[in-house]
Amino acid sequence: MKELMRTNDPVLLSFVSALLEGADIAFIVLDTNMSVMEGSIGILPRRVLVEEDSMDQARSLLTEAGVGHDITDKEKS
Repeated sequence: MKELMRTNDPVLLSFVSALLEGADIAFIVLDTNMSVMEGSIGILPRRVLVEEDSMDQARSLLTEAGVGHDITDKEKS
């Protein structure tokens, strides 16, 4: 799996999760329980990972939905 995006915005994370589920793209959200370590202040970003063969489809989906600016750069993922 490769990183599609990272965010500490729970609304954006929920929106992206709904988009990926709706498109039947398998994904996982990592670091959701890190709030215990950070004191529940929401500063540590959550990472959304998708299968490598679904990456282009996921990127297109997020771009069409208007959140393409939050996608992790190809060079970094």
